[in-house]
Amino acid sequence: MLENISRRFDSALRKLRGRGVLNEQDVATSLKEIRVALLEADVNFKIVKRIIEQIRGRAVGQDVLKSLTPGHQVVKIVHETLTELMGSNQSPLTVAPNPPTIIMLVGLQGSGKTTSAGKLARHFQKQNKRVLLAAADTRRPAAVQQLVSLGATLDISVHRDGTALESGRSGDPVEICQSAVVRAKKELFDVVLLDTGGRLQIDESLMQELVNIRDIVDPSETLLVADAMMGQEAVSIADQFNQQIGLTGVVLTKMEGDARGGAVLSIKEATGKPIKFLGVGEKLDALELFHPDRMASRILGMGDVLSLIDKAREAAIHDDLPAAKKVFRPDALTFEDFAEQLKQITKMGPLESIVDMLPGRKILKDDIDVNADKKAISRTIAIVNSMTVKERRDHSLLSGSRKLRIAAGSGTSVQEVNRLVKQFLTAKKMLKKMTGRKGQGQLQMMMRQLG
Repeated sequence: MLENISRRFDSALRKLRGRGVLNEQDVATSLKEIRVALLEADVNFKIVKRIIEQIRGRAVGQDVLKSLTPGHQVVKIVHETLTELMGSNQSPLTVAPNPPTIIMLVGLQGSGKTTSAGKLARHFQKQNKRVLLAAADTRRPAAVQQLVSLGATLDISVHRDGTALESGRSGDPVEICQSAVVRAKKELFDVVLLDTGGRLQIDESLMQELVNIRDIVDPSETLLVADAMMGQEAVSIADQFNQQIGLTGVVLTKMEGDARGGAVLSIKEATGKPIKFLGVGEKLDALELFHPDRMASRILGMGDVLSLIDKAREAAIHDDLPAAKKVFRPDALTFEDFAEQLKQITKMGPLESIVDMLPGRKILKDDIDVNADKKAISRTIAIVNSMTVKERRDHSLLSGSRKLRIAAGSGTSVQEVNRLVKQFLTAKKMLKKMTGRKGQGQLQMMMRQLG
């Protein structure tokens, strides 16, 4: 996510980190590189100029240049400036005082509206909300069928104009949305998600249709679904939709791709409307709440530990506290624990997205072959599953003949089994150091720094 701009920022700020003394020329040189990074990310040049002036004004003050760690102070200022640019705080969805909460999704064709509707439905489903999806995109071929398929996958009701489909005509989107809201009130749904129609470009008929829907259903949220890959053009589209319909927020899709960053950095500043969600993959769980401070940390290569914790919480790792405690006792660590922790990691999503949230991700990505590691995790779990219960709990039983049997049963080689045993013993040694008196002190210091 935003790898190119992150690399640029890292290059610009690396020269400042760790320097004992800074002068205005040092700061000016780094600001030139930051300016180029923002322009390459397709951020509007007026916004870039404003950002650079803000950073310069705060970074060249005597309190910063004469502090003990001036380089880190400048990095902190850049982080704060980017956070403010993107909205400072996470912007929650507005919940209607009396159900249902109506959320209207708008945007151009191809931006990912229908998929985002499914992801939002999944988001609310996790909160034990009853969700109704409304298929109001009657012009795009197969849009209704796509939403019905998503609803079936999630076991969520989809409201559509059945008579129009049977007769082969396109239904009236306004009537579909209106009847969906009536049904939601009657059947006590908590949330209604309106998947409205789009066009290849903004036109008068599209806007009038959306205005009519907005005026009749009075949505709690009107969210623009925009493609982050479009950069500054996405900002322009957001501005036009906001002027004609009135947005309450933005969902940026395709953030897992080669998005340059112009949209994520500019939308709030250009439109005044916050980004509320990020689409980070094709799966229905690949939707993240947008936190400006966490995104600023990712851009500056600091990682995003809080979002990683959220992923861990969603994967229910915290529900298995006894196992977690056992893992930190090296004398009790078994292959069962080893495999279980790998399974829990895979529940948190693609390995590359996990690495993306860790501090020092650039170094990690250089060292980790994500695709190879996916296969390695699967092979490791297969090897452990091929062991007997006794072998999983006592590695000393693994003789040569047993390893041969395990390799055959897991479709791997004896060399891979030996490699796993070596990794397992190394993990036990590391845990022994960490749980010793000296190691506990280091862990406590690390936790304080994270705090």
